[in-house]
Amino acid sequence: MSKTLLLLPGDGIGPEVVAEARRVAEQIIPDLKFEDGLIGGASIDAHGEPLTVDTLVKAKSSDAVLLGAVGGPKWVDAERHLRPEMGLLQLRKGMDVFANLRPAFCFPALVDASSLKREIIEGLDIMIVRELTSGVYFGEPRGYERGIGDNSFGYETSRYTAGEIKRVARVAFDIARGRGGEVCSVEKSNVMESGLFWRETVTALHEAEGKDVRLRHLYADACAMELVRQPKQFDTILAGNLFGDILSDEAAMLTGSIGMLPSASLGIGGVPGLYEPVHGSAPDIAGQGIANPCAAILSLEMALRWSLGEADLADQLFAAVGKALDAGARTQDLGGSLSTSEMGDAIIAAL
Repeated sequence: MSKTLLLLPGDGIGPEVVAEARRVAEQIIPDLKFEDGLIGGASIDAHGEPLTVDTLVKAKSSDAVLLGAVGGPKWVDAERHLRPEMGLLQLRKGMDVFANLRPAFCFPALVDASSLKREIIEGLDIMIVRELTSGVYFGEPRGYERGIGDNSFGYETSRYTAGEIKRVARVAFDIARGRGGEVCSVEKSNVMESGLFWRETVTALHEAEGKDVRLRHLYADACAMELVRQPKQFDTILAGNLFGDILSDEAAMLTGSIGMLPSASLGIGGVPGLYEPVHGSAPDIAGQGIANPCAAILSLEMALRWSLGEADLADQLFAAVGKALDAGARTQDLGGSLSTSEMGDAIIAAL
């Protein structure tokens, strides 16, 4: 039976890069069914809210969701609950996709595009597993107390339950078993009670269920430093929502361009996966046809692998991206001159 992919192009360069991913999908899996929906600023403009119930229902009933990007200056002064980014947070929470997989790999053709030396970056292959639906981004209470002078304040609560930590740690252990066999768990247990709870919970789970995997711990700031100093020491990095967000963006830039890296957000029990490039909406180049579509196309590759049951096609698509890069295909962020659609053409030709 054919599978259904829900496309949520969103804002900024999102529609441009998702269009190229769709073109590739039509080539590689012709019987794939597509549905379309709005999220973020596009949904605010059309429906007055960043995520409608109808779109969430479509997402939960699809086999996979491919999202472009959300946000932009048009909505920056909106009330918090009406900002485009809230649509993305609501979608992740509503789909219960709690494990965010962010690979940081360097294609051989792009080794010299990194700001780090070749010997530091060549062969880089890291998987960051970020908890996505809890922590400081979702914890209560939270608030912003205005209007009392120097005593005004804002606050969030960094909160994790043992169950939330265990389920994402299990994902990290499973990922590591298929890779180099090591998980580096990251937190700030030296200054944060939630970080200490994270470390103790991961350690106990490792003792009970994960002894076949090597486990080590690092403070988040030390991990940030080590990612620049010696990134190839890492295999699988496990982190909470806040630190995982920061570290995965840092790791993305090691590879030469944030426009190259995809992500997958997964749940359990048949929950459809949510796939998106990590680059954001890039409003400064939106509509110019120069955005790099590789991250969106590689997000499709992850969807083929993790949700659509097409691992062989995923392998072919990954190889085609590498082949196009080997042949010199480059968008502006990679030092080339190809347009968004021309880069899509190069990957389709490589297929």
